[in-house]
Amino acid sequence: MTDTSGDDDTAISDSGGTMTRLVGPATPRPVDLDLLEAQRSVGADDGWRTDGTPPFLDHGDVLLWRYGPRLEPVRVVRDDERGLVVWLAEHTEVVTWVPVDGRLPREIPLAERFLAEGTTAVSRWQGGGILRIAPTGRPWSVWLFWEDDGSFAGHYVNLELAHRRNGAETATRDLVLDLWRDPDGELWLKDADELEVAVSCGRYTRELADEVRAAAEWARADLVEAADWPLDEEWQAWRPPADWTVPPLPDTEDVHSARATTLPT
Repeated sequence: MTDTSGDDDTAISDSGGTMTRLVGPATPRPVDLDLLEAQRSVGADDGWRTDGTPPFLDHGDVLLWRYGPRLEPVRVVRDDERGLVVWLAEHTEVVTWVPVDGRLPREIPLAERFLAEGTTAVSRWQGGGILRIAPTGRPWSVWLFWEDDGSFAGHYVNLELAHRRNGAETATRDLVLDLWRDPDGELWLKDADELEVAVSCGRYTRELADEVRAAAEWARADLVEAADWPLDEEWQAWRPPADWTVPPLPDTEDVHSARATTLPT
């Protein structure tokens, strides 16, 4: 995280997101999960089941993690009733959303970001490998990051739909707002300004944005303040087996389409 504001309570993340320090206890309330579910684009039809239900995948199996049109092949660390734990390796090929004019998403002015025309393309995961933990029935996943020297960098709490499973695929959708937890426990709210833009441009209703914020408070209380299992120190010490290779993208129509629009490097 890079602080460029001169204000101890605000910062800019390495990815360019605005962050605000969170102080005081969480103020959780019941979250309307059905309202959040209305945002789902993949995983709602027949054949998809709720997360935390068998059949489960084995350690080392390849799984396709879907954020709507985004596709990321990962390896399973653990898969059971409690939740899904996976490893996204450095340099993994992924399908991502990109503006059709060739800009990077963060190069688009915030006021235009939800209105820009986009397509899919193939790129590679930037930075080191990360561990992801999706606890069953929760509208978030926890990502563990490490510095180049191997020291622990922090927990990223990505607010997203509870996962739906189908064979070797899991489907969710990003909910814009996120949390970042420093190694010393300091907690930050990320992209609240982007959530407000989503409302102002009509991408989200005010009611939906309020539920996303409520999900953030739920995560603060249930995950962070209660020190739930995704924050266990055992995960900070975890490393992938030396014989794990980087899984490829599947040979599917979605991937072929993304490759066809990918600019040469």
